[in-house]
This record gives sequence, C-alpha cells and structure tokens, in this order.
Amino acid sequence: MNTIKMILIGFVMIFFFCADADAFRCGNGLVTSGDTKMQVLVTCGKPTSKEKSCEGRQTTTSFDKNGHLKKNKKCANKVDVWHYNCGDNDFIYALLFENGILKKETTEGQGKGKSDCLGK
Repeated sequence: MNTIKMILIGFVMIFFFCADADAFRCGNGLVTSGDTKMQVLVTCGKPTSKEKSCEGRQTTTSFDKNGHLKKNKKCANKVDVWHYNCGDNDFIYALLFENGILKKETTEGQGKGKSDCLGK
C-alpha cells in the first residue's frame, strides 16, 4: 500500500511542477497563463517594449443614412506581446496576451544590459 501512495504522490508532484512550466518570474513575483494584463503589470512592472496586432480581422459593409457604402472593421482576436529584457545573465521574455489574458511565455534570445525583470 505504501508503494501505491508514493507513486500517487510522485504523479501529483510532477503535475504541479509541469503546471508552473509556463510561468514567468519577475523579482519575487510570478505570473502564469490565465493572468490578466493588469495582474502582470502590477506584479512585474512596465515591460521593456510592447507590440499589438489583430488576428482574424473582420470587415463588414453597410450603407449609411445617405446611401454611401461604409466599411466596418472589427478585430476578432486582439493580440499583445510584452517583452521583458531580463539583463546580461538572462533572456528576453515575450509574454503573449490574447484579448487581455496571458496565454504563453517564450524566450527571444539573450538579454542585454540592466534587467527589467525585477518586479515591484
């Protein structure tokens, strides 16, 4: 019976370690997938740089009250990428937000200079 308990505890520990694999540490703070942009900003401070784009842009046409053709553009999926340069001894991290929610964290090469990843 003890062997089964040990195996079960091992699986639970592996699950929790894997769950934090998509997390970003800034100073004493930690942000993970599912956090909002505001949570990341409060925890990590201002990013080094930001990019905005739109995936799945939808264009509809209609007529205004004078009968003129009018095009309406709507963004189906707003994507923001925040970059944090964590300095000489670390990486540049890219945090991808979809509609304001952190979805993914990746590295984009070696960091340079002073770290912007000290958190609040």
